[in-house]
Amino acid sequence: MSLEFISLESIQDIAHEYGYWAIFFGILLENLGIPLPGETVTLVGGFLAGSDELSYWLVLSDATAGAFLGGTFGYWIGRIGGWSLLVKLAGILRISEARIVNIKEQFSENAAKAVFFGRFFALLRIFAAPLAGIAEISFPKFMVYNLVGATAWASVMVSLAFFAGKIISLEQLVTWVSQFAILALLILIALIFIPLWLESRQVKEVGSED
Repeated sequence: MSLEFISLESIQDIAHEYGYWAIFFGILLENLGIPLPGETVTLVGGFLAGSDELSYWLVLSDATAGAFLGGTFGYWIGRIGGWSLLVKLAGILRISEARIVNIKEQFSENAAKAVFFGRFFALLRIFAAPLAGIAEISFPKFMVYNLVGATAWASVMVSLAFFAGKIISLEQLVTWVSQFAILALLILIALIFIPLWLESRQVKEVGSED
């Protein structure tokens, strides 16, 4: 997911100047929860590899390492201080702590899947690891899904830009990938919240009948 105040041209300039370091740190910082366009950085790296300006395997290694280490740091940020912050935020939004605990328990059941698949969704890629830490998923289990997810995501993004960049422009590729990520996020939100809304309506209807 790219940010409007960081243009694609600026990302390309940074990638040209700093090469593999730009790719590694761009993805690392995004996975730490900083809203940087890590997805776009990865696509730019793959595109430059496709035009023989960078090495495909080094770009892939950088992307994987950045995503993996960023996710690991994000997990510990959530594990150490995420819960207290979440409770304070819930208090501001007038959400009971019992409700937050319930949400935490529900997320814990699917935290491993969220860590793996979350990398392919806009925004969720940033928050999945800290949320896994808050949910207190075991660290060894997290590490397995974090590594597999980071490798799968980096392989898809870098390879997509490497091969598709030979056919279409980088600008078009970034636009399509960003639109897909946002659409996938909206579908995921709908799949999660529509059943909850329907369940809430049913409970209210049953309560009104009583």
